[in-house]
Amino acid sequence: MASAGAEPAREMPPLKVKIQHRPFCFSVKGHVKMLRLALTATSMTFFILAQAPEPYIVITGFEVTVILFFILLYMLRLDRLMNCLFWPLLDIINSMVTAVFMIIVSVLALIPETTFFIVLGGVFGVLTAVCCLADGALIYRKLMFNPSGPYRKSSVHDKF
Repeated sequence: MASAGAEPAREMPPLKVKIQHRPFCFSVKGHVKMLRLALTATSMTFFILAQAPEPYIVITGFEVTVILFFILLYMLRLDRLMNCLFWPLLDIINSMVTAVFMIIVSVLALIPETTFFIVLGGVFGVLTAVCCLADGALIYRKLMFNPSGPYRKSSVHDKF
């Protein structure tokens, strides 16, 4: 029972739905990282099957471990939780170092007359290096379009 002096009920404003970020697995960066993981693991598998020299296996195995670490880091959103490190910079450095190592290992695997599996490992290593460069470029592009921290790009028109 409403009293005579009560205000009529007001309608509530519609709720604003917060736009969810796309999960890492469905982003372009996630696809490139997972392709990079698959190519590196395939290269390592071919090196193991061919009983290639240990440095080939160790370097590709180490890269598989590091790539898997970064994928888990981004999937579990730990990069947002552990903000004491600048993860995109570490990811770019890792991509460039991996590209250099994989190019060296692949060229060393492809130069001498070796078994078919070592050649396949070298070819997949070159493909891994290309994916590493693409991964680093994607992260760099995201940093430049969405800078965070003290450095922010500003337009010349904003200064006036």
